[in-house]
Amino acid sequence: MQRIAAIDTGSNAIRLVVADLDENGQVQPIDNLRIPVRLGRDAFKDGILQEGTMQQAIEAFRQFRKVIDDFGVARVKAVATSAMREAQNGPILIDRIARASGIELEIINGEEEARLVHQAVTAVMDLADKNALLIDIGGGSIEITLTRGNNILSVNSYPMGTVRLLQKLEWNQTSRNPIEFGQLVQEYVDAAAKRIRQEIGEERIDLCIGTGGNVEEIGKLRQRLFKKENDRAVRVDEMEKMIDRLSRMTFQERMRKFNLRPDRADVILPALTVLRLVAQISNVEEIQIPNVGLKNGLLIDMALNASQENPLPDHEQVVDSAIRLGKKYAFDVDHAAIVMRLSLRLFDQLQKYHRLDQEERMELEIAAILHDVGHFISTIDHDQHGYYILQANHIVGLTERQQMIIASIVRYHRRGTPFYDGLIETKLVQKDRRIVMILTSILRLADEMDASHTQRVMDVLVSTTSEKTVLRLVGKGDLTLEKWAVSKRASLFTDLFGNSLEILA
Repeated sequence: MQRIAAIDTGSNAIRLVVADLDENGQVQPIDNLRIPVRLGRDAFKDGILQEGTMQQAIEAFRQFRKVIDDFGVARVKAVATSAMREAQNGPILIDRIARASGIELEIINGEEEARLVHQAVTAVMDLADKNALLIDIGGGSIEITLTRGNNILSVNSYPMGTVRLLQKLEWNQTSRNPIEFGQLVQEYVDAAAKRIRQEIGEERIDLCIGTGGNVEEIGKLRQRLFKKENDRAVRVDEMEKMIDRLSRMTFQERMRKFNLRPDRADVILPALTVLRLVAQISNVEEIQIPNVGLKNGLLIDMALNASQENPLPDHEQVVDSAIRLGKKYAFDVDHAAIVMRLSLRLFDQLQKYHRLDQEERMELEIAAILHDVGHFISTIDHDQHGYYILQANHIVGLTERQQMIIASIVRYHRRGTPFYDGLIETKLVQKDRRIVMILTSILRLADEMDASHTQRVMDVLVSTTSEKTVLRLVGKGDLTLEKWAVSKRASLFTDLFGNSLEILA
């Protein structure tokens, strides 16, 4: 039995959950603590966390440290989301929290946030053979995740979090008529509807699932108002009635009549408005509320990786996400597939020379799938366009470092010496730059083996001596073009491996 803890540093509050992890990898929460520190109030207004707010956050982590020590927690994972992503002095707060509590806080992006929430949902709900839409309503943003079975198809983040809406619409408990505020919220949310509709497209949605503290509060409020047996769902018609009622009530009336905390009474109306919009767009009559969230996903992630020092991403999830990205940019499916296969064949047969492992193999695989996505923008400099596309579109399941490695391979898959020709600047360390160079040299060869995009080369056999590497191309028809193309792109490979290259067919 091992005791673990997860911390979710959100825009409206900071949450701690302590759990036991048994020998079968099952997680059993044993204690929860929520401290209402509204980081988003500062971050979404001025982009700077004020000293008073930072002191509240530091004190919250000091309290968490005491709870963690009292429970004898062995491992802690702490993450921060939208407000900390946007605050210019977020890194300063992270450093101060570490010095005050000994807890290292990691800022995660919206895609990782959605992945962890999805992980929590799949642990308590059966999504097999279903198209599901997950909406996670936070203080700074909402993440809308489209899934098929247990795989994520797409993730989109929208700046419509409840605390952000309060800041943008300049609302407080006394400054605005509640009916007028409700109308403003509706107008703001409606403006984002087109983007959400485009993302969902023609997908048929079997389940719509809501997560986050606001959604859980909506479930409880629905249970009380409509005398329901549980708080695990809310219907669209019920949300409409709740919106109408809440929009006619003052902040104080919401707290008094519905027993809402102050930091929930002001954000409940924006949350309801956003939730109803997504339900309407996805053509569902009901939102399921599993009462799990980011902190639960963190615990599950810790359990899955308990025995691995450097866990690998979910391979199927990463590949599915990459292929969906490729389709978004109209990639050549057949060319991508054969280049990927030939790249991995080269990687495997050269393993004793490059000495890279399964993580790097996966990075090569994804780079091979997406190496030509830049053609969507322009054939000229498509390697450069591909690099920008991969910087702008996150592949679900990858870390930022892994994504940067893959983007860099795509940038150099045609020409240049990675990082030494001034084409791009990078924060990658020297070890990762070496990885990029090796994988780029392999991808260049595999890409040229299908130079005609006709898939004539079906396999490649590698043999090596101390002085020469021989590539024997196996395929159909005349392979003269492919042999010539490979030889023209061999210089980076021969420089790295220190011997000549001979191509046979």
